[in-house]
Amino acid sequence: MSVIVEPLPAGPQAPRGRRASSVVRAYVALTKPRIIELLLVTTVPAMILAERGLPPLWLIAVTLVGGTFAAGSANTINCYVDRDIDQIMRRTSRRPLARHVVAPANALRFGIALGVASTALMGFAVNWPSALLCDGAILVYVFVYTLGLKRRTPSNIVIGGAAGCFPVLVGWAAVTGGVGWPAFVLFGVIFAWTPPHFWALAMKFRDDYAAAGVPMLPVVAEPTVVARKILGYSYLMVGLSLLLVPIGHAGLPYLGFAVLVGGWFLIEAHRLSARARAGADPKPMRLFHMSISYLTLLFAAVAVGQFLPLH
Repeated sequence: MSVIVEPLPAGPQAPRGRRASSVVRAYVALTKPRIIELLLVTTVPAMILAERGLPPLWLIAVTLVGGTFAAGSANTINCYVDRDIDQIMRRTSRRPLARHVVAPANALRFGIALGVASTALMGFAVNWPSALLCDGAILVYVFVYTLGLKRRTPSNIVIGGAAGCFPVLVGWAAVTGGVGWPAFVLFGVIFAWTPPHFWALAMKFRDDYAAAGVPMLPVVAEPTVVARKILGYSYLMVGLSLLLVPIGHAGLPYLGFAVLVGGWFLIEAHRLSARARAGADPKPMRLFHMSISYLTLLFAAVAVGQFLPLH
């Protein structure tokens, strides 16, 4: 695969090793590694819950690699499609395509290659249901969210955010060869978590989205409306997390922890709503960062709870 790198404007040519390293970093950046990390955090606990213990380590490793390829594929193609607005938004202006470090055609080939690699690896090394679910995640993120909804409706992240829920289904299918009700409950938790997470970020970068013509909810609605919707989805998320006890046999230790971190999340969501109603700065990044901690801790509790008594 050929690579086109933007030439240096002046000065001595960079050493070949440094240029190669820059190209590698650019391609890695296209996959959005920080987003992939969060997706993988949900995969392993789903596998542990499906196994009711620790699955074979080789299965965990292969599933994580396959999931990384799938998420990297979707994120890279997203960068390809959104390269025009990424140049406008300050938050995304440093991405490789926005800086013309990688040629768009090469980025698209790279994204497709990652998707093919994910399908082949999951299908032949794990099972085909998990491979097809990886493909489903890519298709939803690229065609439903990026191409279909992102620039058309404030509900973009509500519906399109379903792509980020697929890793729990992939992990469950990798262990069982199918998808059970506990996996759907985990799917629902992430589905309800996604709007508060992304709307909080969009509140902070509202001007960026407005300049790029992306109708995220904070662009088209008042902060009080956004805060009210965040609060509603937060309660839904916490309620769904508790369903994992009767449906998924998550256990009493998990229940106690889910109540604790769920209450923490709801308190912060109420604080954001109160600040918005008072006309003050909602401080949305507090909820955004806390939402990452919440999801990480909740899914850690899913995993750890399977090794504790009363599960």
